[in-house]
Formats: sequence, structure tokens, C-alpha cells
Amino acid sequence: MRNLADLNIAVLGTGANGAGIGADLVNAGLTVTWIEQWPDNVSAVAANGVRVEFGQLDNGGRVEVAHPRILNLCEVATLREKFDAVLLLVKAYDTRWACELIKPYVADDGFVIGVQNGMSGDDIVDVMGESRSLAAVIEITAAMYTPGVVERHSDRDRSWFAVGAPTPAAAHHVETAAAILRHAGVVEVTDDISSAKWMKLALNAAELVPSAIMDMSIADAARTDRLREVMLITGNEAVAAALADGCHVRPIFGMHGDVASNPDTFVETVLNELVANYILSYSRSTILQDWMKHRHSEVNEINGTVMSVLESAGQRAPANQAVVEFAAEIESGTRERGIHNLEPLIARMTELGATLFFA
Repeated sequence: MRNLADLNIAVLGTGANGAGIGADLVNAGLTVTWIEQWPDNVSAVAANGVRVEFGQLDNGGRVEVAHPRILNLCEVATLREKFDAVLLLVKAYDTRWACELIKPYVADDGFVIGVQNGMSGDDIVDVMGESRSLAAVIEITAAMYTPGVVERHSDRDRSWFAVGAPTPAAAHHVETAAAILRHAGVVEVTDDISSAKWMKLALNAAELVPSAIMDMSIADAARTDRLREVMLITGNEAVAAALADGCHVRPIFGMHGDVASNPDTFVETVLNELVANYILSYSRSTILQDWMKHRHSEVNEINGTVMSVLESAGQRAPANQAVVEFAAEIESGTRERGIHNLEPLIARMTELGATLFFA
């Protein structure tokens, strides 16, 4: 493992998660440059630093402030330095172009690690090459509604990462990447990052878009009986896709026991763990946050991936298909978010062939 004090680190994408992690690295005394695409966020952080609000400020929460060096994307071309480590925290659909952007500024013996949702590892490898590509699972609950202000709903002891190399050629970078991320949370090193990424995608497929379609917090959605069943069915299809893709069901978030590694019980177990320990009662999914900002979401990279993988295996994903359809209508402006979507969503899932627990 390399000495972190000797590293020149970049965080590419400093929204809620990127800024929260980036603040931890800056306050740990590491040499860090933030690279961000939201102009207002760049201006706010450059002027006043970033304010990270942990928990509920009126109920035992606290504030931490960091003052990073921050660049707008358009300023990357002015760089004359190389980065030893780049933490990629852009949306999954932005992975390829973001890697192309930063590639000329990554040291020959450096690496890029995708700290993202979705199965973005192959895109990083395609651009950066096998020896400079890592992938990570991330579980941090955060939001950024105001430039320069992060609402971090999961403290460092309840922020979790798994780090691994998509190919053996980059395995020598794994411990360095893990040491960097330990400043932001709990880190597990794994030699099967693909399975770990799929397990997080299964949780994401269950919780992110279904709760956003209903315009509900994740916790409220998971406690709404018929909606909870929709979430479990959608997540279970993702587990089937992981198995079809040659991966294994394995615990994440440091869980243990048979129920956390059984295909039939994994989704319900990890959803319960998420609600109990990793989010607040009002935490909104990243999908809902995107829609609130009138941004395109990662539904195709999450639920759409489940559909495409199962289709390639000669199987269907009716629950995920219905979720993708409803999300597309919301993004196109032809459907409004809200709980009124629950029964039509169930009807569409049934029409497509989903087996519903409550039918």
C-alpha cells in the first residue's frame, strides 16, 4: 500500500456523496482536488467551503466544514499535474465520458475507482485499462439541495464501502483505495467486486425507483405493505439477474448469516438492514432527488440493467420493466409522482407477468 500522504487525489463529481467523502479526505489532511460540473456548487465551495450537516441538527446532529481546492469541469484542461488516485462519483451514465476527461491526468501507476451505483466497472476498464481500474460499492445516504451544503444522513460508522479490482491487473491498488475510503466510512476489501456490486444493485432496484415513483422517503415506502411487496419482487428479479450473470449472492454492509446470502431472503434482509441502520426516516432516494432537480436518473443503469441481463439469459423481468416504464413517463412529464401510482404499477406488473405475493 502506498503512503497516503504522498498521493495526489482527485474527487471527480462532488454532489452529495462526492462532497461528503471529499470533505472527509480534506479534513484528514490529504492532498485532494475536487472536480465538479454544477457551476453553482463550484462557486459556493470556492467561496465558503463545503458545509456537511450530519444527522438532524435540532436533535444531536453536528456540522463539519472543509475548504477544498475545487475546479469546474472546464478547468480540467488547465491542469499540469497527474493524479495518483481518482475517486469517480458521477452518475453511472456519465462514467465513460468522465473517465475520458480525466484519463490524461492520471499517473501511469495511478488508478480510477468508480464509487458509484450500477455496474460501471467495465466502462472504467474500457477507458482506463485493466491495470488502472477499480470498482467500489457505496452505501452513504446523503442529499444536496443547496450548493455547498451536504445533508449526510449516515455518519462515518454507518457509511459502507466494498473495494475490489475488476481484473487481477489492478489488484495492487486495492489496499490504497481502501485506505483512502476508510476516512469516510467502513471498508471491506473483496476479491469478487462484481458480486458485491450486483448485491447493491439488487437493493437499489428494490428501493430507489419504486419509492421515487410514489414520491416517498425510502423508509416510508418500505413500511407501506403493498409497496413493500413491489419493492421485494423488483429486488428479487435483480438477484436472479446477478445469478444469470455468473455472480454469487453474498452479504453486504457487514451482514452475516444464511439469510444474507440466500437468494430467496437476501433482498428483504438487506432492505430491513438499510431502513434500520443506514437511513433516516425522511431520506429520499437518489432517483427522487434527481427528479426534484429535473435531472435524468439512473433508472436504466439499475432497473434497466436487470431487464437486459435477464433478457440475454432468456428470462423476463416484468416488475423491473413496469418500474422502468413508469419512471420514463415521469421523466418525460406525462406522469406525476405520487402514491396514486401504486395500484396502476401493480396492475402493469401483473399484466407483464409478475407473480405478486399479495395477489
